[in-house]
Amino acid sequence: MNNKSLIAAVALVTASVSHLASAGEYLDKRWYVAPFGTYINLGGNHLNRGNTDGFGGGLAIGKMISEHFNLEIKGMFQNTGGPQEQKLPHGNWDSQGATADIQYFFKRGKFSPYAVLGVGGLSTTVAGRNAASFIVEPGAGLTFEVTDNFLIRSDVRYRYNSSEVLFPSTEIIPPEKKPHGSENDYQDFVVNLGFVIPFGAKPKPAKFEFTAAPSTTIANNIDCTQLDDDRDGVNNCLDKCPGTMVGSKIDQNGCPISLHLKGVNFEYDSAKLTSGAEAVLDGVAASLITYPEKDTIEVHGHTSSEGSDAYNMKLSIRRSQSVVDYLKQKGVANQLVAKGFGERKPITENKTEAGRSMNRRVELVWTGN
Repeated sequence: MNNKSLIAAVALVTASVSHLASAGEYLDKRWYVAPFGTYINLGGNHLNRGNTDGFGGGLAIGKMISEHFNLEIKGMFQNTGGPQEQKLPHGNWDSQGATADIQYFFKRGKFSPYAVLGVGGLSTTVAGRNAASFIVEPGAGLTFEVTDNFLIRSDVRYRYNSSEVLFPSTEIIPPEKKPHGSENDYQDFVVNLGFVIPFGAKPKPAKFEFTAAPSTTIANNIDCTQLDDDRDGVNNCLDKCPGTMVGSKIDQNGCPISLHLKGVNFEYDSAKLTSGAEAVLDGVAASLITYPEKDTIEVHGHTSSEGSDAYNMKLSIRRSQSVVDYLKQKGVANQLVAKGFGERKPITENKTEAGRSMNRRVELVWTGN
């Protein structure tokens, strides 16, 4: 590491790693509105209704509540073609309704695939008759982020519609030609296309803030023994590694030994970094790039005790390699070495989920100290 003479030559780094302790602080939790258009493809038992495919639209109001989940309330109107039998009153089927939707995002990014489940109801009117219905809509979709405050969104849903009967099947088709199934249970497909407009500024990944401090060799009337600019517990006179990242374990010279990367998590049973983990690593990369020393750093991956020891060892190596690859991609010049220890070095018991969560961790270890 650098020696004491470097104190007079480099700016001290004040790093806000504590802000990275919880990646959740940087999750997008904005409210949004989402207007959309709809195409309705009538599926099973459409003969019971005697109508044809149609179109509609609506507006959703939602909130991003976590890295993976959105909740929203959606209002809609729809219009399908009127009865096709001559003996029935003619007219379009007009429906208004609402659903409460929960969306699960597999990942957040430029392209964000999600699964959705909606539950709600419709009120349908045709030729002077009205019926209420209960609907359930499971489906899948994708958002594409054009800007921070404008996303294009589309999903496809299967709709189960349990409705009061507007026209009994005997009015439309002879009983001997009646399709199988209850005449008031409809199974349709719905395609929605629209956009999402979030309110407010999108939270940005945490960044390390660097502040230059005067050299202790030129500062006037300052006793360096009373100063600790990088807040590592070693005063400026003795600190051979100014600018150590906050939260690092250090040696007697103030040089980093290791750093637990809090908030660096992975998808379940996977080495894929979460978006929150990438936000944390963005800040770590910025600090390492600015930090003057380029010693070799080992990236240690650890798991909890679920699964076999052999499997956990392989998983920990894959996860540490993911961190190495991401930091290199961000421009970190240090030699980075991925190492996995599986479940063999727990820091607490694995009897509770809280303990297992603590044992699932990634650490940076400086090999020069």
